[in-house]
Amino acid sequence: MTKLLITLGLVSLLGFTVITLDKPNVPDAPTKYPSGELGKMVKLGEDIIMHTNTHPLTKDLVGDDLTCNSCHFDGGKTKNMGTFIGTAAAFPAYSPREKTVQTLQDRINNCFMRSMNGKRPIIDTKASVAMAAYITWLSEGVPIKMNPKKPVNNFYSKQWINKKTVPLIKKATHKNYLNGKKLYAEKCADCHGINGMGDEDNPPVWGDNSYNCGAGLAHPHKMATWLKANMPLDDETLTLQEAVDIAIYVDAQPHPSFNLQDHLLPKEKMGYYNSIVLKEKHTVRSNFAKPFKLDIDKIRGDKLIK
Repeated sequence: MTKLLITLGLVSLLGFTVITLDKPNVPDAPTKYPSGELGKMVKLGEDIIMHTNTHPLTKDLVGDDLTCNSCHFDGGKTKNMGTFIGTAAAFPAYSPREKTVQTLQDRINNCFMRSMNGKRPIIDTKASVAMAAYITWLSEGVPIKMNPKKPVNNFYSKQWINKKTVPLIKKATHKNYLNGKKLYAEKCADCHGINGMGDEDNPPVWGDNSYNCGAGLAHPHKMATWLKANMPLDDETLTLQEAVDIAIYVDAQPHPSFNLQDHLLPKEKMGYYNSIVLKEKHTVRSNFAKPFKLDIDKIRGDKLIK
């Protein structure tokens, strides 16, 4: 007789049926747009999400070749980690990074400074409202449950960040970097290029046109968590150690440094910036050194990173 076990993964092995609790039961994305002006605004937000670096309303605020869609696949309509389905239901939410309660617009706009390596949009401008309207539409029917600990979609709040990545990163050596390089060539380079520069259909993952060191994915434990949940695309088969090694390799490559003040519009233009933290700097070196006590020179085997 088949036995029912509650664990991770959905497999049938030696007569045992294993039911997953790893992936949350995320509902389908809505398909019917709102009517009237609201529907137009939602569609505008979707267009911006898909073409952030080229859309007329946001292209001047983006400093790399990424779009929101680079991390939030299919405009956030997929059900994997990074989905926008249910995201709006978690806001307002407390953010340990800004040390304030953040609105959905705050959270969206702050990504422009980091993942987009650009400037923070002004709250309540057409682009800001449109993106928030689109993400809110994707949350229709999901019960509101504000997140008091972090500005994260409640479907994936427990999974983000995977704490099991931290001890693996802390004990990483040059061998992990080399294994990450090997795995990247085997599993990632076809889409993102052996040099990490991407192509017309796939985003760069390092270099001047990729995310800066203030982005979440510039921190190896966050990158590893995201990789484990999403890569390779449509075939999420990486082991946790493989995800960690690839994250170490990718995040040890050159990325633009981050100085918060460089990514804020002049005070007279940007309006109110909802954050207590007004000074923040990150480099590739500091992202490995501060939380993990890793020497990037030893990890890489050279001294090219500042």
